[in-house]
Amino acid sequence: MIEAKYIWMDGQFVDWDAAKIHVLSHTLHYGNGVIEGTKAYKTQDGRCAIFKLKEHTKRLLNSAKMTLINSPFTQEELELAQIELIQKNKLINGAYIRPIIFLGYGAMGLYHKEAPTQVAIAAWEWGAYLGDEGMKKGVRVKIASMTRTPNTSGMGKAKAVANYLNSQMAKFEAVEAGYDEALLRDDQGYIAEASGACFFIVRDGVLITPPNDTSLESITQATVIDIAKDLGYEVVRRRITREETYIADEAFFTGTAVEVTPIREIDSRTIGDGQRGEITKVLQDAYFDVVAGKNEKYLKDLTYIN
Repeated sequence: MIEAKYIWMDGQFVDWDAAKIHVLSHTLHYGNGVIEGTKAYKTQDGRCAIFKLKEHTKRLLNSAKMTLINSPFTQEELELAQIELIQKNKLINGAYIRPIIFLGYGAMGLYHKEAPTQVAIAAWEWGAYLGDEGMKKGVRVKIASMTRTPNTSGMGKAKAVANYLNSQMAKFEAVEAGYDEALLRDDQGYIAEASGACFFIVRDGVLITPPNDTSLESITQATVIDIAKDLGYEVVRRRITREETYIADEAFFTGTAVEVTPIREIDSRTIGDGQRGEITKVLQDAYFDVVAGKNEKYLKDLTYIN
């Protein structure tokens, strides 16, 4: 992470190092807070643009509604804050944007409605989440021993901070075993998602990705599906077993941070020929064209920073 100069907190820009909260902030103890991950890119005309700002901000507020947190800021105010933060930090080459709505200091105990709601937004330069080498040659993946938190046990559709403990433990298990990333299954044994990304396989030229029954409703996953259909590929939404991942012709992750990252190995089984697949490469290039403003159809999804 490359530190920027300012962070937006509760309507004010504060110095990066001054963006602090109280140790008794409610979210720190009880886990009820919601986050978003949005990304800005340098486009072909030299300007910076945020990709799908409205959709990401709406998902943030939807997550807050699911977890019974009332945002003190409207969607329009939060969108403007993200734009101004990019401008103020002069992140002309692009940035990762992390909004968070959380419960601050003022009440303890499990009943959270008496705790004050706070909002912060940070933005910084961030390279390939799974590494530049992984983007080109593919990453190694381990299917985690634990399952993705089932819908009966929490707010699985919310991008809530508490949900990421499960992801964090799966990621640690994978990395400690020598892999790059983890895949989690649902409580019925089908592939749900990665620790922080969605999952695709390719078989006989057809793209297959799980439904969002037990995963976050991914904005990037939906974008890649649209791009794939534009390019004439068939896309099927259905459940995927662990065994089927091993015999895929290609596999890849999608997400705001991972973008389109190829997978070359799952549980010591080589996927395809052990490198980035042909269809994955096509979709990867097409995605980066979209976020760079090179595809006219998707220009409406870019919020340009002047």
